[in-house]
Amino acid sequence: MGFFEPAARLNLIPPYLFKEIDLKKELIRAKGVDIIDLGVGDPDLPTPKFIVDTMQKAVEDPKTHRYPLYSGLSRFREAVARWYKRRFDVDLDPESEVLTLIGCKEGIAHLPLGVNNPEDINLVTTPAYPVYRMGSLFAGAVCFMMPLVAENDFLPNLNDIPPIEARDAKMFFFNYPNNPTGATADLDFFRRVADFCREYNIIAVHDACYSEMAFDGYRPSSFLEVPGAKEIGIEFHSLSKTYSMTGWRLGMAVGNREVLAALGKIKSNIDSGAFDAIQLAGIAALDSDQASVREYCAIYQERRDTIVSGLQKLGYQVTPPKATFYVWLPVPQGFTSMSFAAHVLEQAGIVVVPGFGFGEPGEGYVRLALTVPKERLEEALARLAKI
Repeated sequence: MGFFEPAARLNLIPPYLFKEIDLKKELIRAKGVDIIDLGVGDPDLPTPKFIVDTMQKAVEDPKTHRYPLYSGLSRFREAVARWYKRRFDVDLDPESEVLTLIGCKEGIAHLPLGVNNPEDINLVTTPAYPVYRMGSLFAGAVCFMMPLVAENDFLPNLNDIPPIEARDAKMFFFNYPNNPTGATADLDFFRRVADFCREYNIIAVHDACYSEMAFDGYRPSSFLEVPGAKEIGIEFHSLSKTYSMTGWRLGMAVGNREVLAALGKIKSNIDSGAFDAIQLAGIAALDSDQASVREYCAIYQERRDTIVSGLQKLGYQVTPPKATFYVWLPVPQGFTSMSFAAHVLEQAGIVVVPGFGFGEPGEGYVRLALTVPKERLEEALARLAKI
């Protein structure tokens, strides 16, 4: 044993499954290949100018340069409450039912520290954004994974959760519109989740970060639209995807005041809150007429139509997503998710994400992100046609 031994909890992190893909990507790039990266879930469209202008003005004000409140500016929390009322007709108390986050990732990761005791059980859907599981494991909780499969429209089957796990469960993590599958859920499903959580005294934790990235006139619902949802749950939301603000790091948790108080207590001892200037820019975004959101959704919808119709013409069995900027593509027969990702990278210079990296039920799929211009998607399709 050497001088330094990392904490044992780091052993809970699974091996980086995409290391092989990353190595291949660098080798291929070194050969001068023009790589088309459909792997990154990061908007390529810029933050709308009116938000940037608000930020610039706020940064010039010395009052924003001091420590912020860990719970967030009251003005930002009030803007969140106004937005939830306009968008979902959900009433929130800005003082106790809204908590400002430095992006949703940190909020989701820190939540188990305020809720779980060691050996608690959390119910977690899979395939999924890894932080639900990682945050749980770092808090000493055990995850019971609920598979999302095509046969059930990528919704968890609540009847498959054994009563003993349900009785012992502390939290139920779910995410719709869904990353990585692009699946959506209706209010009837949210009602069933609420009833299930109420029956077993479980905290429902819904990640709604993609609710504004929807197509064909579809308007995703909030879990908090279910009557009584605030009694048993919270919802995470973010400005990252909605307003192309991923690097700004600003989000919110809303809902049950006791759960938010626990998360807030953890945060007050770990971070010092979101920069006030960013929150002021966030207010401008939330209080705007949402024209920028509609404009960007139209661009992503055109990209979705381009890639889906092109893939279908090439013989791929793919369903157009109603929301998110991801396409969940079944791999051709004879490939695994990893081998297909390696194949299209080596033969066509296209980066996609192997579905297995999001959880075992993701095997047999790859995720494509619509975060490149339409012309690049057309080029990707042309390259796929050749292989």
